[in-house]
Amino acid sequence: MLKHSKLGTKGEDIAEEYLRTKGYKILNRNWRFGQKEIDLIAAMGDMVVFVEIKTRTGLQFGYPEEAVNKQKQRFLKTAAAVYTQQRPEYRVSRFDIIAITLEYDKVKEVVHFEEAFH
Repeated sequence: MLKHSKLGTKGEDIAEEYLRTKGYKILNRNWRFGQKEIDLIAAMGDMVVFVEIKTRTGLQFGYPEEAVNKQKQRFLKTAAAVYTQQRPEYRVSRFDIIAITLEYDKVKEVVHFEEAFH
């Protein structure tokens, strides 16, 4: 596995545990629609939450959440529309970003942006 893939997997593990401790139910991880992928899909009550996770080991490339650009948002919205068509029990949804910064392979910061975009 490539270094960035390991970093991404570690970030997903951290984010999943973070959401569980906040009372979210994890529905799917790495859910795909064609080439589009949603890192985590979680539920809180009757709301489905589509979560994009960005993990960095430093800020040389900017804050992790800045990597969720307009194109990535469009991809997520397209995949989420398909997901909600397949799961009509979730009528309310939102898009969150979890930004994780690691230092020396340890969690330095986890920031959860609820309703990060529409």
